[in-house]
Amino acid sequence: MLSLFFIMCFVKKLIILFAVVMLFVASFSCSYKQQQILFESKNASDSLKNKAFILNVYRIKPQDLLQIRNLQNKKYIVDEAVTGKSSSTSADNGQTYLVGADSTVALPIIGHVKVAGLTREQAAGHIENLYRKELKDPIIELKIINLKVTLLGEVKNQGVYNLIKDQTSLIELIGEAGGLTEKAGSKQIKIIRGGMPAPEVIEVDLSDIRVFSDPRIVLQNNDIIYVAQNKRAIRSEKLQNVSAVLQPVITLLNTALIIYTLTR
Repeated sequence: MLSLFFIMCFVKKLIILFAVVMLFVASFSCSYKQQQILFESKNASDSLKNKAFILNVYRIKPQDLLQIRNLQNKKYIVDEAVTGKSSSTSADNGQTYLVGADSTVALPIIGHVKVAGLTREQAAGHIENLYRKELKDPIIELKIINLKVTLLGEVKNQGVYNLIKDQTSLIELIGEAGGLTEKAGSKQIKIIRGGMPAPEVIEVDLSDIRVFSDPRIVLQNNDIIYVAQNKRAIRSEKLQNVSAVLQPVITLLNTALIIYTLTR
């Protein structure tokens, strides 16, 4: 009977310990509801100072998809009166053309135009100049629609995002994804760049206002962005895992304690 008494005392202590653990976990969970602290001024010396970064402007490559339209004619990239054809593509979006292995894109009237190696703006200007010989005051709009990045981790909407706009920044992308979650670590953001053969990992701290002056946050095609959990979230998950293991045991022992108390 004495040993059973000690067992029951031990059970009571376990129940109290479990309650304390659960309160501790709850206190961490409540702390997540605080807003992320971003873009604070830092007194430390600028880590980016005296570093030379080259801002890479994307240049068109073979197999790229170009969306082209003539803003002077909403129906088609060129004047229907000249081609005698109608477009099957939405007037708002223009038509899509594939850049071939020979670095050219085949366009109505003007034929094959070499665009590989040019920036988006350069290609649009070049095509517009060629169409000026055939059309009245063409205004060519060109988009590269196959450029994309992958956003993973603690953001509201993970997924693959197209880079339609020139010089899209990491901050703009996170905003488009709905922002960071309550568990996100604003100092634990990584950009994986360069592909599988030689990936470069760029660490970004969004709590530092100087992030705006870092040209590396301008996204490039096929970048992978990962937003890790903050340290509090990791600790909380560990505590929750421990409580999940302890809870069935505590429940069983608590039941035994109740039975013992009733049968005394």
